[in-house]
Amino acid sequence: MDKLAIRGGKALEGSIQISGSKNASLPIAVAAGILGASESRIHNVPNLQDIHTLMGVLRHLGVEIEYADGTLHVGASPRLSVEAPYDLVRRMRASVYVLGPLLARFGRARVSFPGGCAIGARPVDLHLRGMEALGASIRIEHGYILAEADRLRGARFNLEGPRGASVGATANTLMAAVLAEGHTEIECAAMEPEIADLADFLTQMGAKIDGAGTPVISVEGVSKLRGTEYKAPPDRIEAASYLAAGAITRGNVRILGAERKHMGAVLGKLTEADIWIDWTGNDAQVTVPNGIRSVDVETATYPGFPTDAQAQYMALMCLAEGRCEIAENIFTERFMHALELQRMGAQIAVTGSRAVVTGVESLTGAPVMASDLRAGMALVLAGLAAKGETVVSRVYHIDRGYERIEEKLAAVGADIRRIRE
Repeated sequence: MDKLAIRGGKALEGSIQISGSKNASLPIAVAAGILGASESRIHNVPNLQDIHTLMGVLRHLGVEIEYADGTLHVGASPRLSVEAPYDLVRRMRASVYVLGPLLARFGRARVSFPGGCAIGARPVDLHLRGMEALGASIRIEHGYILAEADRLRGARFNLEGPRGASVGATANTLMAAVLAEGHTEIECAAMEPEIADLADFLTQMGAKIDGAGTPVISVEGVSKLRGTEYKAPPDRIEAASYLAAGAITRGNVRILGAERKHMGAVLGKLTEADIWIDWTGNDAQVTVPNGIRSVDVETATYPGFPTDAQAQYMALMCLAEGRCEIAENIFTERFMHALELQRMGAQIAVTGSRAVVTGVESLTGAPVMASDLRAGMALVLAGLAAKGETVVSRVYHIDRGYERIEEKLAAVGADIRRIRE
């Protein structure tokens, strides 16, 4: 397994281009491959392990799909396999996205329960609730979800879960509803930008959707969708991560091609922490002229502070002045990075779903291990600021969501290299 070796203490300076959004590209690729009756091309798709994992799932189903120079070329087929096996689905949770489209187009699906990052329970019950509301019969057998429906029918239903709206369930149900007969209303729908982008893509394919990006999405079912051409949006979590990289090193970093309107909660907290962010169009310059102030944060569904930026924010707060509390309200066990940050000298006390971070003057490089995608990025951030060398293992987690991370950071002055094993 590869490792990243980082010699910290250097203020980063220069520009970083933000890649296309992983979390938007994944469901869009599924919609193109399963629902489209003709070829689609999706541009600005990041070259990430998760993208290639999903391509493997779609190829197994019979989809012709190729990736070249940031573009997915997705063919169309009149028939596909309706089974997504465990060996493929276990590698990435987003693979469950094939459930709704297969059910909508072919009337049945057999999909393994998904895998992904080890950050606590992430059940698919809301996905199944949506399919059942649309008229599907659901059985669970030997670790597989078996779904059948002669024809999905529009319905009005609520997707609220114990921690609010579910992005995955909203995307999956939306892809099923676009081919269902009649009118569908999805209440307590996720409002994340990635849902709005999926809806925009489906609309270009011929779907009839209103309200995406609000708590209620309305869908008028159609009989067929065509292929289309689309450009994936910039990755808001990558943009937040590199803003944090500039701040934690007390550097002067410009991120290029971000989407400011999608980052309100993160930008608000960074500004409150006395981190200066100056925007020119879609580019943002980050500097820290006065030091970083500790600021409390609670994760929430969009437009609240994203759980996917919590670990990176914790790394930043490790070197802030004062003490803050971080409440994780989405994935309550998502604090495994705290133990690794403590190995570097951070002062963090975790109690249940809350962590108290007391800022220290400096961190010290150490061997650490990424437990999941965002935890891995938090350790990279800490390593960039720490004295001495930090070696981050299990880099495959980071590779799932950050394109050419060592190249982008080295280009702004980081002393970082990949150790291949």
